[in-house]
Amino acid sequence: MKDVKEIITSARSISRLTATEMIHAICEGFVEFHGDRKFGDDPAIVGGIALLDDMPVTVIGTQKGHDVTENVYRNFGSPHPEGYRKAIRLMKQAEKFNRPIVTFINTSGAFCDVDSEDRGIGEAIAESLLVMSQLTVPFIAIFIGEGGSGGALALAMGNEVWMLENTMYSVLSPEGFASILWKDSSRSDEAAKVMKLTPDDLFSLDVIDKIIMETRRKVARKSDDVMLELKRELSAKLKELKQLTPAELVEQRQKRFRNY
Repeated sequence: MKDVKEIITSARSISRLTATEMIHAICEGFVEFHGDRKFGDDPAIVGGIALLDDMPVTVIGTQKGHDVTENVYRNFGSPHPEGYRKAIRLMKQAEKFNRPIVTFINTSGAFCDVDSEDRGIGEAIAESLLVMSQLTVPFIAIFIGEGGSGGALALAMGNEVWMLENTMYSVLSPEGFASILWKDSSRSDEAAKVMKLTPDDLFSLDVIDKIIMETRRKVARKSDDVMLELKRELSAKLKELKQLTPAELVEQRQKRFRNY
């Protein structure tokens, strides 16, 4: 089992594949949509339609960058309210046209500045949770980096939730946890161990359903091999979920989260 600190460092690395890179790696014909039809567009969330093994799907992801310039443009993957409302728009569109949904999550949390509060960040996250709980199409959420707080959960209420091996998913950052609990952010390493935020911890707690391995025998796998496996697993699971009726999909998803 990997050290928690090592996993956190890897999850936050700017060298990790971004949501758009993963979408292009496993899908064909990606067409990106923009705007929430209420305020504007948020580059921290990308989304659109694509083909996964010739299956039309809606793909949505929190987007980070590989350098400072791109990260500033993407707001370091921390969405504003219009980002979540764009995601909601795409989810409702997917349901209308009976397309499965796949989300790629890599965010330290929603961006809670004054402007976001003024535009209703809390309400946008709450609406996203409500919409996801009632979707009548298959929905798989995948953590590809950080997964922090309600900002991550707002895209993660899937029929299945998966994580890549070197990712994290928690109620808040270890630094925030340590600051609140012990009034000392320097104890973040200690907090991380308490929080059970690694894929192995969350799989054992039935919070997630699958771990996509990024290493084999302690050696890093090629990104192409990881993406090929992810594509294969996604295609098979979505085809399986499509055998359920709309009512069964909703019931399965709601039961899954009630079990928390």
